[in-house]
Amino acid sequence: MTTLSDPVAPTHPGWLYRAEAWLDHKGKGAWIAAMVLGFVFFWPVGLALLAYMIWSKRMFSKSCRRSKTWRSHATAMTPSGNSAFDAYKADTLARLEREQHDFEAFLERLREAKDKAEFDQFMDERARAAREEENDKDGDA
Repeated sequence: MTTLSDPVAPTHPGWLYRAEAWLDHKGKGAWIAAMVLGFVFFWPVGLALLAYMIWSKRMFSKSCRRSKTWRSHATAMTPSGNSAFDAYKADTLARLEREQHDFEAFLERLREAKDKAEFDQFMDERARAAREEENDKDGDA
């Protein structure tokens, strides 16, 4: 069973990710201040921040803030307090897990059938080649 995870939000964010989230939370001014300080203290850092801001389109967007943060995904599986909804959610997740398992089993059967068909074709071609070789030997003798 695989789990659904957000590729943008790591489970254990490092200091770089946390710094980026903090700057996003503070807004475009914080990004510009970090870039200026980068130029003042060590110009390659400022240049790298400028390139990153342009590449990620933070420089020209109206806001730097992301709509979803990694913390919002952590609350998705907590109980809502509504027992009917929680039961529905549990049943739906169980049904989806069964469907995923059934689909994976179907794909495995499909792969096995394809492999068997390819192997049978190989064996038929090999037997045909052996018969033709035997007929050639009999024809020459």
